[in-house]
Order: sequence, then structure tokens, then C-alpha cells
Amino acid sequence: QVQLVESGGELVQPGGSPRLSCAASGRTFSRYAMAWFRQAPGKEREFVAGIRRSIGLTYYADSVKGRFTISRDNAKNTVYLQMSSLKPEDAAVYYCAASGGLYSSSSDYYTPSNYDYWGQGTQVTVSS
Repeated sequence: QVQLVESGGELVQPGGSPRLSCAASGRTFSRYAMAWFRQAPGKEREFVAGIRRSIGLTYYADSVKGRFTISRDNAKNTVYLQMSSLKPEDAAVYYCAASGGLYSSSSDYYTPSNYDYWGQGTQVTVSS
């Protein structure tokens, strides 16, 4: 069982650079692939970024590539999402997710049903 707790959501101006954190419980954090998803009102939950369990390969949605960076600190059981050049369309509830699956294809990371555990979400609002 893994519990995920996100933090760092805030009201930011366009162009801002907030950092989201996701703290995981348990001693097996390094065995999980991690990802960030987001969901805006009236829209489906969408993949934002993912990171493999050990070698740290990362994957990004085209909409955030070059602006967002996902990273993990296995010693702290934490995954981060550094956001930059924020746009109004980035406003959403951001969710952290953990997957115990062994996936070799980047597309596997994009599918919400491949994740076993989810956090409660943290709100990012973009407004001037």
C-alpha cells in the first residue's frame, strides 16, 4: 500500500514557476514508476509527465514539454513537478500517481488505468 500526498498547488500568474511535490509513504518508493496527471473542470484526466522507477527516464505530454520537469528523490520518497512558463490552460487539479507495473513503452505511462495509487490532488490556478 502506498499513500501519496501532493502539495505546492497555488494561485500563480501566467509565466509563473511553481513546484509541486508528492510525498509517498512506505519503503518501496523506488520500485514504483511515478507520474503527474491533471484534470481541468469538464475535461478528462490527462497525463502530464512520468518518470521510471530507477534509471529516471522521463516522459512528457507535448503540451508541457520544455516547460515542466519531473524528478524524483528516492531517498526522500518524493517526486516533484517543476513547472515554468505557466499558461492559463495549465490550470487544473494536479494528481500524483504510482505504478508498480513494468512498462517499457512510453505510451504505457500515459494511461491512468496503469497506475495503482493516486493522491488527492493539488489545485493550480493560473490568473493575472
